[in-house]
Amino acid sequence: EFMRNPCVDAGLIPPLVQLLNCKDQEVLLQTGRALGNICYDSHTLQSQLINMGVIPTLVKLLGIHCQNAALTEMCLVAFGNLAELESSKEQFAYTNIAEELVKLFKKQIEHDKKEMIFEVLAPLAENDVIKLQLVEAGLVECLLEIVQKTVDSDKEDDIAELKTASDLMVLLLLGDESMQKLFEGGKGSVFQRVLSWIPSNSHQLQLAGALAIANFARNDGNCIHMVDNGIVQKLMDLLDRHVEDGNVTVQHAALSALRNLAIPVVNKAKMLSAGVAEAVLKFLRSEMPPVQFKLLGTLRMLIDAQADAAEQLGKNVKLVERLVEWCEAKDHAGVMGESNRLLSALIRHSKSKDVIRTIVQSGGIKHLVTMATSEHVIMQNEALVALALIAALELVTAEKDLENAQLVQILHRLLSDDRSAPEIKYNSMVLICALIGSGEYSGE
Repeated sequence: EFMRNPCVDAGLIPPLVQLLNCKDQEVLLQTGRALGNICYDSHTLQSQLINMGVIPTLVKLLGIHCQNAALTEMCLVAFGNLAELESSKEQFAYTNIAEELVKLFKKQIEHDKKEMIFEVLAPLAENDVIKLQLVEAGLVECLLEIVQKTVDSDKEDDIAELKTASDLMVLLLLGDESMQKLFEGGKGSVFQRVLSWIPSNSHQLQLAGALAIANFARNDGNCIHMVDNGIVQKLMDLLDRHVEDGNVTVQHAALSALRNLAIPVVNKAKMLSAGVAEAVLKFLRSEMPPVQFKLLGTLRMLIDAQADAAEQLGKNVKLVERLVEWCEAKDHAGVMGESNRLLSALIRHSKSKDVIRTIVQSGGIKHLVTMATSEHVIMQNEALVALALIAALELVTAEKDLENAQLVQILHRLLSDDRSAPEIKYNSMVLICALIGSGEYSGE
């Protein structure tokens, strides 16, 4: 390490970079190693190399000398180091790296060599342009083949390869263009293959399958197509296998997929009648915040504008009590926020006195009042609308709790604060009118 800086200060980097244009394979190999050693672990020096244009040069070398194992390995090590830097990805995107890596990958038999290529592919595949190039270069077919070969094996290398290949597949689906290309209107062979992972016995494949569905479910068209083609039942069956001491990552992934599928309006009623709410409620006992978070999000999506479902869930004492408990989950802001939003949504979408009574009895009112002071305008609004419905429909029952939570003082603060958004002031006044109109507060 102490020799690296003197090499840089002596100006060794530019002549070494020049040597990368040499025809002699031995010189190329030693040059690459020297550059790699000098720049090892230094982002500043690696950035300097990128600015000097080594990426296109190295990609070209990989293409020309793909028969030379040592040189190939030198290039892969260099790519692995450089690909971590954001600035490198822009440059890689202008080369045919995707094509070269896929070509190289197809020829590999040894696990270690595949592993090396994977280590370059993973950081590169974080870039959306390169994702699409990898899909077009045929990487997906290679990954599906690995999955098929390794799925039933219990050899350590095979299990590692299965994990890497299926994880990479999910990563490719995170790009909008690459995802749409592979979805092919739901007719794509890739989409069909990924579907077959969900009922598999491998936790890793179940996980990757559910995550892939969640990624495919990033636009309404795909969601509607998938729900019409029975994907919901597959995900519910998967969840069922993981109710008792199940795999948390699989639960989380399956719930993520269901939540995304429930976003388009036309899917909500279909999913409710398929029994999704009941399937999700089985995880109320979960002590895992990521699972709790997705469970809440899924239910909130499902009941949006679905009055009957909101009423049914809002009268479910077990659910409401758990929500009130989670509204106090100070360590998990996400779970706390989603619980508050679901409480308010149950009232807003059901407009039901029974639901309000259940929430009052479970001690939920104080949380809705606190939610009106949230830093997020959308949550403040949801709380104020729910509170206005409580005042209009069931004030007698909720009156004590509203007083104890200092609702009037909070409304006074919201109205006198210059920073309150116009819709917050509007909804605060609607709530005040509801309070006054009910006669309970009119004497105050």
